[in-house]
Amino acid sequence: MIAFPSLNAAADLVEKLERERMLSRGEFKSLLAGRTLPGLTARLFERARAARRAVYGDAVYLRGLIEFTNYCRKDCFYCGIRKSNARAERYRLSREQILACCAQGRALGFRTFVLQGGEDPYFNDRRLADIIGAVRAAHPDCALTLSLGERSRASYQTLFDAGADRYLLRHESAAPGHYRSLHPAGHSLRNRMRCLSDLRDIGYQVGCGFMVGSPGQTDDCLIDDLFFIKDLQPQMVGIGPFIPHKDTPFAGEQPGGAPLTVFLLGILRLMDPALLLPATTALGTIHPQGREAGLRAGANVLMPNLSPVAVRKKYMLYDDKICTGDEAAECRACLERRVNAVGLAVVVSRGDCAGFLRAAPASACSPASEPAPIPGPVVRRQDQFFSVPIPAFNPIPELSPAFEPIPAFVPAPISESPLTAKITELPHA
Repeated sequence: MIAFPSLNAAADLVEKLERERMLSRGEFKSLLAGRTLPGLTARLFERARAARRAVYGDAVYLRGLIEFTNYCRKDCFYCGIRKSNARAERYRLSREQILACCAQGRALGFRTFVLQGGEDPYFNDRRLADIIGAVRAAHPDCALTLSLGERSRASYQTLFDAGADRYLLRHESAAPGHYRSLHPAGHSLRNRMRCLSDLRDIGYQVGCGFMVGSPGQTDDCLIDDLFFIKDLQPQMVGIGPFIPHKDTPFAGEQPGGAPLTVFLLGILRLMDPALLLPATTALGTIHPQGREAGLRAGANVLMPNLSPVAVRKKYMLYDDKICTGDEAAECRACLERRVNAVGLAVVVSRGDCAGFLRAAPASACSPASEPAPIPGPVVRRQDQFFSVPIPAFNPIPELSPAFEPIPAFVPAPISESPLTAKITELPHA
């Protein structure tokens, strides 16, 4: 059993994390156990902001989110667009609609577009490569991020070759027992890890992540996630509170909390100052000041919605999602005011990970010359931010011998009740 730490002991762990970029399992357990100590969150967030400032200054990057299909072949227990949800009103955006969203976004100052959707077999490699190529041709100064779930390595390579820069694929849980409790049979943590490994090896800027407060999650699960992230060395990590959807097996479960989510954002920022960390829409949904709290804790990315207003309420991963009725221009202006209110600034930029360098093809320079920075695949300079050796990526991380697998989770029956989360006070920083 982990003893509840004193404030001084917990503060020492924050300093060690900032200095060494990692803690032991026991130290992480102590830090998480002490997260409600008066003054600890302020200390953590202060150091997280300093780490962010040293790499990115006061910049906050916007990603224009285009939710282009809510068809999905998967049946995750927590997701509102799971294939078994017969109440979901399905839609697909056309190629022309996607390009129109991108054109509007660029006019509003977005330099990254995120094409997100369920695992929809209609959007095969040929269709996606055509869309990616069209976006790249129309907006060569913009980055393109994909979030399309699990695919084959060959598919990821095809989309990368077509011009995609980044790929977001939440691992959801690095604890095998917990992962199984969130998904039906046939969903494999090993395959999810394989996908992330393939994406990294191909050359994408890779994003992983997890829900905070999902059913059955313990501090041990969260520590498994932190160790996995350290091993993977992603460029982006997206975390947000679990929020139940009324038409899923998890309808009756309690939502996650904003305080723990922002505490983990601070930890992640100290683990890797170069991470791109979003203050997610789910964080803004669970608490009216959630995104501001995320920025104060070290986040530096926001993802406003560029999808047509007519389809936004159809892409409902969880209940009561905010900003489904705002026009793109209104949403951007609102976010800029929120960013300015916490002393940061929205910048017009692709917002690439600061730990990446763009490399020219070998034929573009003589052996004696340095590669010139050019657009194209990116390679991370892994030694830039870490004073400790980076371990080899292990697709299935070893668990602590003390870890007890979580018993099989019995899903709650579907309920019509709306989200009734009690809004908790966020820690001040």
